[in-house]
Amino acid sequence: QVQLVESGGGLVQPGGSLRLSCAASGSVFFIYDMGWYRQAPGKQRELVADITRSGNTNYADSVKGRFTISRDNAKNTVYLQMNSMSPEDTAVYYCNAHATSVLSVNFEADYWGQGTQVTVSS
Repeated sequence: QVQLVESGGGLVQPGGSLRLSCAASGSVFFIYDMGWYRQAPGKQRELVADITRSGNTNYADSVKGRFTISRDNAKNTVYLQMNSMSPEDTAVYYCNAHATSVLSVNFEADYWGQGTQVTVSS
């Protein structure tokens, strides 16, 4: 199986910055798209940003100009740099990877991390 482990969450003041990281490990064969989603209390999980293997990016309107997604294919890692944060960014952030594993190289699946809490508050 493919495991995704997030890090970098925490408490930040409004206007501050955080950087999330997510590393894929285990039986990774090939990773296609990677992305970040978030879920605030009482709300549905939503896409924050995603990135193709070649580096094409897509952002939710609410984070455009403030967040930047990037990845290191050699390290099977995706990052999310979050700047000018507001209380509305408070949520659990989940990493996602669309990938194949060495156990089934022809079968693509979506894998999820366990989530990391991000709280924006003074």
